Amino acid sequence: MSITRRDFLNGVALTVASGLTPAAQLAAQPARYPPALMGLRGQHQGSFEAVHALAREGRRFDFGSLPIQERYDLVVVGGGLSGLAAAWFYRRRNPAARILILDNHDDFGGHAKRNEFTVGERRIIGYGGSQSFQSPSSFFGPAAKDLLAALGVDIKRFETAFDRDLYPSLGLSRGLFFARETFGRDVLVTGDASRLSADETARRRDNARPLPEFVADFPISAASKGQYLALYSAERDPLAGRSRQDKLALLKRTSYRDYLVKICGCSEEVANALQGRTLGFFGLGADAVPAEDVRDLGYPGFAGLGLGGGSAAWREPYIYHFPDGNASLARLLVRALAPGVAPGQTMDDVVEARFDYSKLDRDGQDVRIRLDATCLDVRATGDEVRIGYSRSGTMHRVAARHAVLACFHSVIPHIMPELPTVQREALLKNVKTPIVYTNVVVRNWRAFTNLKVSGIAAPTSFHHQVTLDFPVSMGGYRHTRDSDQPICLHLAHVPSAPNQGHDARTQFRIGHGKLLAMTFADFETRIRDELDRMLGPGGFVSARDIAAITVNRWPHGYSYVANTLFDPEDYDDTVLKLARRNAGPVAIANTDSGGDAWVHYAIEQAARAVGELSG
Repeated sequence: MSITRRDFLNGVALTVASGLTPAAQLAAQPARYPPALMGLRGQHQGSFEAVHALAREGRRFDFGSLPIQERYDLVVVGGGLSGLAAAWFYRRRNPAARILILDNHDDFGGHAKRNEFTVGERRIIGYGGSQSFQSPSSFFGPAAKDLLAALGVDIKRFETAFDRDLYPSLGLSRGLFFARETFGRDVLVTGDASRLSADETARRRDNARPLPEFVADFPISAASKGQYLALYSAERDPLAGRSRQDKLALLKRTSYRDYLVKICGCSEEVANALQGRTLGFFGLGADAVPAEDVRDLGYPGFAGLGLGGGSAAWREPYIYHFPDGNASLARLLVRALAPGVAPGQTMDDVVEARFDYSKLDRDGQDVRIRLDATCLDVRATGDEVRIGYSRSGTMHRVAARHAVLACFHSVIPHIMPELPTVQREALLKNVKTPIVYTNVVVRNWRAFTNLKVSGIAAPTSFHHQVTLDFPVSMGGYRHTRDSDQPICLHLAHVPSAPNQGHDARTQFRIGHGKLLAMTFADFETRIRDELDRMLGPGGFVSARDIAAITVNRWPHGYSYVANTLFDPEDYDDTVLKLARRNAGPVAIANTDSGGDAWVHYAIEQAARAVGELSG
């Protein structure tokens, strides 16, 4: 059974599945409110076609004959977190500045995407992209801390907003799903004690089973079970006789899968059980992730090497999360930049604040946020920057004293071809990780309580992760505590081409193509199939229990991260610093400039870019 038009309406919005584009959906609504749109979201239809025509098809757009329609102090290209932060930092230095922010999507926030649903009388809020603050005590620098403080974000507030005891108090644990396509039969094994990076559940409350008991239920051979258990032993050093320096060097140039199979002597069964566990963090399977990177995160196989533990950052709890992920940070920035667009003044009240999108781009505002506007041309001429963009099929040109390009690095060489060749080449190295975050609203979550599981890792499935939503309550928004009530499930998928000898960039490019070729119906088929297989033994029936689906498709997702299997050790100096170099009155921001998809990088690179413009 497919989701019907009626299922999607739910009193909220029309759907792509009924044949309407996002622009048509918005036109059909009484008031523009993109978070309520469903179907295919993320980098949605209408947001990428013009740039693809420029970058992939070589089409040229002539803006030279167009008049300058508006003038600003600053134009920001990209209304994601880094672009919004750049506008905020610039305004703080220049309180009277007039700023225009251009974004090619129908909503602000970039990857910080908010999804809303209504089931009956209950509103459910989910995140469709940028998820949480990662280890703020360890990672956040002065610029990030300064901006958050000015916006009223108190990191300690999350300690009470995030109910770390809810799922454990119900006896729920994490599970591992073995798919029949790889392991011969579908098996869900609960009680996983793995800690693979930062975790939201305290170890004392995770309801994990003893490791031998957990592994005993794996659908693999007895020999493979023994090999899997041996990975946790500190008694054997698979690199015995090598110095510490030699061990670290080898781990940096050896993939985790090769380390498991070729060095630790594990079977393909064991390697397959761990293959996709890395997808959520790296956007790559174990075949393309350096062994040293997963060692630092606590993956098994390294206890006997004598290299010590991982970074203290991964011991911070993973609880710094708004109900809509980092979309609330984008909303806080927009509310600060454009007063009157939404009521309230705290980090709590922003969660349920209704934003009036008609007030984002009005005459007379000091800061204007112009959505559905795709930048196609940036030229520094004398003492100003001239910027050409397309909106609703019409070309426009504006000018400004300064510009911040907070868009994807890989786009910049095409919209600003006057940059030096070496800089354009460096920018093009940032091939972003494709990823899909899907929110599925179910009418109840009894199947999870019946199976005693709160989240499922599936190392060889289409969706590598299926979890109950983070139990966060803020402002007037309350997370459900009753398994008979509706809840949002979060599903994650990374398209890749594993175990074929491809480097990271090639895998990402293949993944881009896969995502762009998929329809909503393709995703829906996969969603229903895997949820029925994983949760069916607990009583779940997708045809009955699914109330709504929003697929946040990000062909260009995570920023590229230097990978020691494929990139030089001096990547930061030879690529990142060169790529983000300013060009006179044009500065470059975005997490791509920092080399990872962290929120604090989005903020810190924005602050750096504005600082370069201000001298």
